[in-house]
Amino acid sequence: MKYLGLAAALLFAATALPFAASAQDAEKPAAKKSAPKPAAKGNAVATVNGVAVPSSRLDFLVQQQRSRGAPDNDQTRSMIRDELINREVVVQEAQKAGITKSPEVAAQMDIARQEIIVGAYLRDWVKKHPVSDADIQKEYDRARGQSGDKEYRARHILVESEDQAKDVIAQLKKGAKFDELATKLSKDPGSAQRGGDLDWSVPAAYDKQFAEAMTKLEKGKYTENPVQTRFGYHVIQLEDVRQTRFPPLAEVKPRIQQQLTQHKVDELVRDLRSKAKVE
Repeated sequence: MKYLGLAAALLFAATALPFAASAQDAEKPAAKKSAPKPAAKGNAVATVNGVAVPSSRLDFLVQQQRSRGAPDNDQTRSMIRDELINREVVVQEAQKAGITKSPEVAAQMDIARQEIIVGAYLRDWVKKHPVSDADIQKEYDRARGQSGDKEYRARHILVESEDQAKDVIAQLKKGAKFDELATKLSKDPGSAQRGGDLDWSVPAAYDKQFAEAMTKLEKGKYTENPVQTRFGYHVIQLEDVRQTRFPPLAEVKPRIQQQLTQHKVDELVRDLRSKAKVE
């Protein structure tokens, strides 16, 4: 995984707590026996074979579960306390077995430590450098302007050479069906099995040469000369044209905000790396 991709995952992902019971379970009536309450902050919520389990762990996991909709009540805290005790029991046993001395485990622990630090730093940085509503509006307007006011549904047949493309055109003029030739001859694996169908898209989604040729066609017509792009040579058929259905800002705002945030994080990491001495 690339570093920037890792940064994104750390920025937006949340750590899961492996409870046997769900948040909905926590809302069920408590057992007759009153749930034990954790000690005050700064104290241990339990001791396991003389080892203290700090309340800070419980406080952190309670806060995490609250963000996911779980109630902050005695039952939830009791469940988390039991989970922390179970973990401590297993950790102590693992230490006795020498598991923590394994190079593989040590490497995993080091990576986990880095992930936590990187994630915490990036979340704090994003909080201090938020994406503004003006930035979101600007990106929305840019995307809308780029998409234009029309969408096109086209088919194409992609071949390696100009002569092959000319041969395809000759076959079409003799009455061959476009979709059948696309399935048989096209080198585009994504559309060949659909008879060359590229579905609805805006011209900006294609290479300039492809888009220019496609938008000049009449519905039902195909290009009578090969169209060259970086992928090879195309024969294009225009199926239909319609007005662009661009979603309102409110519908796509969260996605735009996340994309812009990721761009800011990417730039931050690139900037930090450019200043670092890497040997």
